Amino acid sequence: MSMARALQPTNGFANSLTPRPMNGILLLTFLLLFIGLLMMTSASVEIASSQYADPFFFLKRQLVFAIVGIFVMAATLHVPVNTWRALSWYLLMGSFALLLLVLVPGVGESIKGSTRRIDLVVFDLQPSELAKVFIVIYLAAFLERQLDEVREKWSGFYKPLLVVGAAVALFHFQPDHGTMVILTLTALCMIFLAGAKFYRILLMLTLCMGGIALLAVMKPYVIDRITSFLDPWAVENVTNGGYQQAMAQVAFGRGEWLGVGLGNSIQKLYFLPEAHNDFVFAIIGEELGLLGVVTVILLFCALIYKAFSIGQKAQQNGSLFAAFFAYGLGLLFAGQTMINVGASISLLPVKGLTLPFLSYGGASLIMSFFMIGLLVRIQYETECKVDGKAGVEF
Repeated sequence: MSMARALQPTNGFANSLTPRPMNGILLLTFLLLFIGLLMMTSASVEIASSQYADPFFFLKRQLVFAIVGIFVMAATLHVPVNTWRALSWYLLMGSFALLLLVLVPGVGESIKGSTRRIDLVVFDLQPSELAKVFIVIYLAAFLERQLDEVREKWSGFYKPLLVVGAAVALFHFQPDHGTMVILTLTALCMIFLAGAKFYRILLMLTLCMGGIALLAVMKPYVIDRITSFLDPWAVENVTNGGYQQAMAQVAFGRGEWLGVGLGNSIQKLYFLPEAHNDFVFAIIGEELGLLGVVTVILLFCALIYKAFSIGQKAQQNGSLFAAFFAYGLGLLFAGQTMINVGASISLLPVKGLTLPFLSYGGASLIMSFFMIGLLVRIQYETECKVDGKAGVEF
């Protein structure tokens, strides 16, 4: 062996020196987080100054939540996917326990007529945020175990929907209609992706629409919200149920193509309620214009596409639980994004749902990081399986 050949690195050593490309999911996540911190701060400066005498009050809290979320994501990366499958039943029971606990008088915290949170002093726990992820884990495990039954029999179709229906009933008593819609659509899409007959999905969607109509008849405020959504500028609506949508439309109208400039929003000056929370997307439209709106939407589309790509690759390699799990996480991100954006641009009634990584809120941000950690772990194990590696240690 010549000296020159002896000095050449082995393939393993050369591969270890080769820099690994940035994970696409993490890149998209931190881009969204950066935009979220920037726009949430811009939207909250005035209200933070007047209420807390600190223009960066909400930014400081959101940074703390982001750090906690990153630690949660890092911890999640070290949990094997099979562990979640083994714990799926216990996670489901824990979800229902939390959803029941929040309804106990004195435990659940009521805000604006809804009881969705448990005050833990450091931050408010939202059981619905945990429940929707844990129920997706259970559904993924069920679909893997009973795949043939789901595809061929009615029993395999309605069994998982009974679980979802029980959770939806608990969401109704909070009430949290936005999460009801997201979880129901996510479950139906997961079952469809598992191979259930389309006519069964269509029949269930018809029943769900009937349920929504019945809910509207039983709850007068739901009808008021729908009529306000249909015509927010009507005299009887613009100062009541349609006010937020009307002000959001003004924000988007002022933004035009390139926006009025970062920090120059007028609507955030007490005209648009929850500007740093549920309606941060409207402030993006006002300050960054159509360009900013399209950029944010494309980032979310790329994130959801990555989730489905991971699921497809896992399914091709026979990892059905990982596949359905990734599909479910992607659907949760898609549902929450579509409902928040749809409400902001007046395509949907206002539902009070945050925009992942962009809206202010500790529970939402931490859970979003948790979901990203799950996705990256699924991606890692899938790629290890393709490469013929064990993929247990991250």
